[in-house]
Amino acid sequence: MVGLWLLSGFYMVGPGEQGLVLTFGRLTGVRESGLHYRLPAPIQSQFVVDMARVRTAEIGYRTEAGSQNVVLEEAQMLTGDENMVVVQLFIQYLVHDPVAYLFHVRDAEAVLKASAEIALRSAVGQNTIDFTMTEGRVQAQDQVKTRLQELLDQYQTGLLVTEARLLAVDPPSDVRDAFHDVVRAFEDRERLVKEAEGYAEQVVPAARGQAAKMVLEAEAYREQRLIRAEGDAARFLALLAEYLKAPEVMRERLYLESIERILSGADIFVLDTGSGGVLPFLPLTDLAPPVIVPTEPAPAP
Repeated sequence: MVGLWLLSGFYMVGPGEQGLVLTFGRLTGVRESGLHYRLPAPIQSQFVVDMARVRTAEIGYRTEAGSQNVVLEEAQMLTGDENMVVVQLFIQYLVHDPVAYLFHVRDAEAVLKASAEIALRSAVGQNTIDFTMTEGRVQAQDQVKTRLQELLDQYQTGLLVTEARLLAVDPPSDVRDAFHDVVRAFEDRERLVKEAEGYAEQVVPAARGQAAKMVLEAEAYREQRLIRAEGDAARFLALLAEYLKAPEVMRERLYLESIERILSGADIFVLDTGSGGVLPFLPLTDLAPPVIVPTEPAPAP
């Protein structure tokens, strides 16, 4: 019997677990994973806490037989604009301090649920129903998670919240359809805003490119006109220098060049002065209008 009593002191701490050894009810050691021994009861006792297991809590509903049943006394709460809303919160948490988890509070899970309901009602009561149901949903989740962790640390529960997610934020069933219409309107507004921003991202760069192209074309045209004007001025100065040397010759030259430029596309006829004038050479047949011969109507039968 003494041997069995002594052998009862062996115990196992699994991976991700921690063992706490108590001597006459006082904590005297913390053990990591592996096989350990402590003095048999009632001298020493041990508690093994799973530190790696992700635990869950449900606020506002309960999952039973694969279905979710709403708990109205937890789920119903008032928003900041004094509207009634039904909220469901899902929480995941870990034990990060086994000593505080076992010995500082009587029931850490019950404290967590009560603290989660307090944090949830506080976050919902600070915001309007439209904000909580639409774009403020993520912000409300963050507020719940932060406030819940503060309460758990204040109560020294030894729990660490890893996730707090709002599963449902709905108005009461009597007005649910109307509120859903409001939510859809907000979503349509956001979609139209995104589409307008996308269109602006397409149009603005194209307009800027077109403007830059017009500026470059204007600068190129200006350079072209400047070069042409400088060339015309240089040519005029060269002609002026030649004109000052021989005015008569230059006037004759300019006259002939002008006549040649003007008559370059004209038909030129050389007439003999003894032929009787220019009348025989005029295209009189081409200048005369065509003769229209009237036709008599056919006799009636």
